[in-house]
Amino acid sequence: MMQNKKITILFFLFLFSILGKSQEINWISIEDVVEAQKTLPKNIIIDVYTNWCGPCKLMDKNTFGNKEIIDIINNNFYAVKFNAEGNDTVSFLGKVFSNPNYDSSKAQKRNSSHQLTRYLGVSAYPSILFFDSSMNYITPVSGYMNPKQIEIYLSLFKDDTYKKIKSQKDFDAFVKNFKSKIKS
Repeated sequence: MMQNKKITILFFLFLFSILGKSQEINWISIEDVVEAQKTLPKNIIIDVYTNWCGPCKLMDKNTFGNKEIIDIINNNFYAVKFNAEGNDTVSFLGKVFSNPNYDSSKAQKRNSSHQLTRYLGVSAYPSILFFDSSMNYITPVSGYMNPKQIEIYLSLFKDDTYKKIKSQKDFDAFVKNFKSKIKS
């Protein structure tokens, strides 16, 4: 009897440890996105950040740590986290990009911009880049966004809805009619 009680308690502790574990976005590399697109095409979100960027860290914690945002991203996108000043060599869109001026002594401070960062025209951090499932660059969205703010863009770019937006007036109407699913 005592043994069964111990097993039951251990089982519930194990179950709560699994359920209580925070869910995370399934971040993958740019190269993995290219491969994944061959078997299951999805739109892409790229979080472009730097190590020194305070708003980037807040967005990781507050926005990318939000359960609803995690669910939307994991269910609808391939998600990539890209260090705009990192030293990775990256193959993307048929080109190879690196950061030849990277200075490892500045790893946690401002560093030189990665070639891919410049190629994509990113100059503010954080920046969220959206690509369609054919790897066509849709748009960047720069600056810190809370969960309710980014949810609008995720809803717009998770499928072809964005193609209906032809003007600022269309976008404003989309935002006005948008119903958030974020609880807090």
